Amino acid sequence: MRAALVEAARRQIASARGGDISTRAVCDEAGVTQPVLYRLFGDKNGLLDAVADDAFERYARRKQALEISDDPVKDLHTGWRDHMSFAAENPAVYQLMFVPRPHSASNAYRRILELLEATLLRCAAAGALATTPRLAAQLILPANIGVALSHIAQPHLFDDPALSDRTREAIFAAVLNRPADPGPSSRTEPTRTAAWQLRAQLTLTGTEKLAPVEAALLDHWLERLDETP
Repeated sequence: MRAALVEAARRQIASARGGDISTRAVCDEAGVTQPVLYRLFGDKNGLLDAVADDAFERYARRKQALEISDDPVKDLHTGWRDHMSFAAENPAVYQLMFVPRPHSASNAYRRILELLEATLLRCAAAGALATTPRLAAQLILPANIGVALSHIAQPHLFDDPALSDRTREAIFAAVLNRPADPGPSSRTEPTRTAAWQLRAQLTLTGTEKLAPVEAALLDHWLERLDETP
């Protein structure tokens, strides 16, 4: 019954003008009474959160189906393009996922940020990242979302077909070490870059050479190097 209400709400959102729906219409389509909806979701906002989280699950399955290559930077580009495609294919639900709503308890935004950080961690381990995965994700995801929402909400204003690619390249240039760069030292202090890379590699693979307490101490030292001004 919960799944039926979520699916009915998703269809209502997709066809509704401005994305607004009524709980009565959702209940009528699902064939249940409104008290059932309120018992399962609390209120309309709870129902919308459930639709957003369901969309995230579909988004996550889509991401898991993408081929993971030996080049994490290539995968980062693929992820950006796929994010734009998901937004174009699901405009109404995408807005529900990413346009802030008062009192929303949806975890979709945070969980998508975590998916992005996982790819960026691979970039850091390969020495391709000029900052930490967390800070890079905080730049990349809002830019990706901003371009997607602009295309959805104001397509006549944001009609440049190359806008997404140009935005991506500008943001990636700020967070990645490119082969054409003179070197990490020109972007950031080299000791910090080495600390980021080693922390990322240890996070991904761990090591049997150190006891747990030694590994924790090493991580603490690397974190201290990361904090160096």
